[in-house]
Amino acid sequence: MHCFHRMTSFCVILPLHRNIMHELSIAIQITEIIEEEAKNAGADTVLQVQLEIGELSGVEMDALEMAMLEAVRGTIASEAELIYHQIAAKAVCESCCNEFEPIDVFKICPFCNSLHTNLLKGKELKIRSIEVVTK
Repeated sequence: MHCFHRMTSFCVILPLHRNIMHELSIAIQITEIIEEEAKNAGADTVLQVQLEIGELSGVEMDALEMAMLEAVRGTIASEAELIYHQIAAKAVCESCCNEFEPIDVFKICPFCNSLHTNLLKGKELKIRSIEVVTK
């Protein structure tokens, strides 16, 4: 008598953002920095972390929030309040000196149509503050 085991494979489609792996690697790096800074401060726990994310940073805010929840799980920051500050993009035209809010990284001046523009802010991706409780 022969026994045959039937193997079944299936696919689960999760409602994740397509760039979640990008944000997950960022979240892991942020968490490593938080842990290192908390350790250097002699902290027992992390109470709050504030992050600045520029509109044109290439980071999807929803995906980063979800990734951060997973990245801090089981760490000293697992119970920390995570606060996200989205930084609006602002550019300046070198031709007419007007400041404007670009809608993407291809910054054309809406006043004179010049391509000679510089982004002033909006690509930030940084930790604004880490609040800890020390021993």
